[in-house]
Amino acid sequence: MSPEPSNSQPLVVGVLPGQHPEVLNTAAALAVKLDAHLICSYVDEASYLVEWDPARSAHRLSLHPDADDAEIRSVTEDLQTRVSAACEDKGITWSLRILAGDPARALGRLAAEAHASMIIVGTSERGLVHRISEVLNGSVAAWLSHHQEHPVLVVPPHLGAHRELPE
Repeated sequence: MSPEPSNSQPLVVGVLPGQHPEVLNTAAALAVKLDAHLICSYVDEASYLVEWDPARSAHRLSLHPDADDAEIRSVTEDLQTRVSAACEDKGITWSLRILAGDPARALGRLAAEAHASMIIVGTSERGLVHRISEVLNGSVAAWLSHHQEHPVLVVPPHLGAHRELPE
């Protein structure tokens, strides 16, 4: 992380383990062009928010407390490595926030708290399991675009022209 954040409004980007790299690469390119601080955020859906106070940290409880600490630590380390690699040598100031609860609402709260200029998210993954999950849980990008004030940039995976998608 660079020590000095920029003076412009930050960008909030939702990051996930195994996410297609276009999301982070697009966010990093925008951060360079806008001279903006990049707030990368992973939302732990297996936890829930028990207290929200923008002046202090949020308090969360895990739905799976036995596996929580080691798993979150592993995910955090992986995401820090990926974000650092994407921002390395570009002069981008960045931070990583681990949030709890519903991803769309958590990203919206973070953007409001940080006075972000934009929220950047990826599209849903391909395949039947991901489609069923989206039907049951809803789309993060769709919820964000309909329920909060910040512009939302939805980044699709780079697939090349007319390339067939695997199911």
